[in-house]
Amino acid sequence: MLRWVALTVGLLAAVPAVAGEMSAEEARRFVTGKLFNYTCFEGTRGQGRVLSDGSVMGSIQFQGAGQVRHAVLPPGTLQVKGDAVCASLRGLPMQPCFNVERVDNNTFRGSVSGLGFASCEFTRHNGRSAVIRSTQNTHSPEPLRLRPSITATNN
Repeated sequence: MLRWVALTVGLLAAVPAVAGEMSAEEARRFVTGKLFNYTCFEGTRGQGRVLSDGSVMGSIQFQGAGQVRHAVLPPGTLQVKGDAVCASLRGLPMQPCFNVERVDNNTFRGSVSGLGFASCEFTRHNGRSAVIRSTQNTHSPEPLRLRPSITATNN
């Protein structure tokens, strides 16, 4: 479960204006289409981009060790629901929503609502090649393709 939370928060590679909590719409405008490096509370790190259809693509390295993997979450994974940014993934017992706090013009912090410690910090990265470069250096012969129907087998 923690891996799913870290993956979802981490690959949000996308979401917040001046320091402080952002509305879902502000977050959507701040992150959509931009590339972010991220580091999460338990060490997971990577790069990612949220696309306008709510899909997410990027790289992830769980707990800061091991293989860097390419990850793709399908359209509709991230959704604005009222004033919340939420993730929709089949197989999760809940639909997590996120608090998004702008740190500065290039950085935001995202955390799972109700679990403030479960957060990731995202810093905007100018350029497109970083995701490509990091995914080509993976030791895994197959990319990690996450779909709404997938279930976690490596806990």
